Amino acid sequence: MDCAGGNETHTDESRDYLMATKAKRVLILGGGFGGIYAALKLEKLLRRHDDLEVTLVTRDNYFLFTPMLPEVAAGELEQNTIVNPLRKLLRRVKSFVGTIEAIDLNARHVIVSHGLDGHIHELPYDQLIVALGARTNFFDLPGVEASCLTLKTLGDAIAVRNQLITDLEEANSECAAGERQPLLTFIVAGGGFAGVETLGGINDFVREAIRFYPNLHPDYLRFVLVTPDELILPELNRKLGIYAQRKLTMRGVEIITGAKVSAISGGIVKLTSGEKIQANTLIWSAGSAPNPLIAKLSVPKCNGRIVVDAYLGVEGWPGLWAVGDCASVRSSRAGGFYPPTAQHAMREGKLVACNVAATLYGGQKKPFRYRTLGQVAAIGRRTGVASILGVNFSGFVAWWLWRTIYLCKLPRLEKKVRIALDWTLDLCFAKDFACVTTPPGESKRAASMVRVPDELVSRDESASNSISAVS
Repeated sequence: MDCAGGNETHTDESRDYLMATKAKRVLILGGGFGGIYAALKLEKLLRRHDDLEVTLVTRDNYFLFTPMLPEVAAGELEQNTIVNPLRKLLRRVKSFVGTIEAIDLNARHVIVSHGLDGHIHELPYDQLIVALGARTNFFDLPGVEASCLTLKTLGDAIAVRNQLITDLEEANSECAAGERQPLLTFIVAGGGFAGVETLGGINDFVREAIRFYPNLHPDYLRFVLVTPDELILPELNRKLGIYAQRKLTMRGVEIITGAKVSAISGGIVKLTSGEKIQANTLIWSAGSAPNPLIAKLSVPKCNGRIVVDAYLGVEGWPGLWAVGDCASVRSSRAGGFYPPTAQHAMREGKLVACNVAATLYGGQKKPFRYRTLGQVAAIGRRTGVASILGVNFSGFVAWWLWRTIYLCKLPRLEKKVRIALDWTLDLCFAKDFACVTTPPGESKRAASMVRVPDELVSRDESASNSISAVS
């Protein structure tokens, strides 16, 4: 009986080993909108397939809801309300927190480093979903990358808020009486959704805060938005762009159109128009570029992004898929390619998960077809602009739509409740102006490498783009 029992145990172990070796392994690279929604869809499929092993590889152990980053920078939301820990969000899909070093398409594995010593793992796959997002593009402009702040990560939002408060504190001191103008000049480069929402938020934040600084006056403040276009928000129709531009101008924002930032030197921001502005703070939202890992892949590309077919697969590479900012998805309905927005990445992620399952278990793959529902943007002081299904909204109604839509799309009830409470309290109390100071000698951009309390850790990452779009 002992021998029989031993054989039975051996048989069970052998069966487990065989199941592990025969498991269909799916790797998802990137924890932005495309990667997370692919993982959430595959999470449901795991209930029916014991031999399916799905792993999400990302640098952060949380999903960041990037459209709300400007509200964190402007002090309207606490930093932990817009992040969802992966271990709460995904119960069946495995998560591997590390840095993706290389993708070997021929050997069908991904090389990832992690841990304090940066040791290497080789993660094999049968199906690979690439959702690596985009990185900030500084266009190799002199001094820009070293001097500016960005708003792509949670750490960036905290760094922006700290910079605003630090400038106010410095300008309020008696010894800064002759140097207040550069400290109180804030420039945002880029007139798209991210730039306009960021400027609207920080304009409200600083103007509300300045009444607590006895040596400062609102007339000292200067907010500048630089855009190469004729109007801000070129993604929307002209009427809404004119409305948003007029509202921001009425609130003391200086909008410079038809110009770009060309360089930063000695605290002076130089524009292509020849104008020079002395400013201590420049926030960059003027461009994005594909993840550098994509450039190393020998696959078809268009403008640095992976070209995929109607099913989001890469032609000539079975088992390789791409979604989100790193994929060029052709639109059969409108012509050209779908824009790299959150609403498209979410639906691409869900569809690619279904097509992966159809490939592994048999079934009909579905092409990606989607009509953009619309786009919304908040411009400060509880006003916004929106175009939804061809209908234009502006003012308070558009701002209310902005908050309602994103609150509905935010994962998990717990986070929805926390954000609703934060918004409610913001109506009753003034914002906090506490600053987590940067150690002496540390650069502005290094300030984005901060630690987030509780269960989350923030790292500088080019995740999903900060986008205002109806999902």
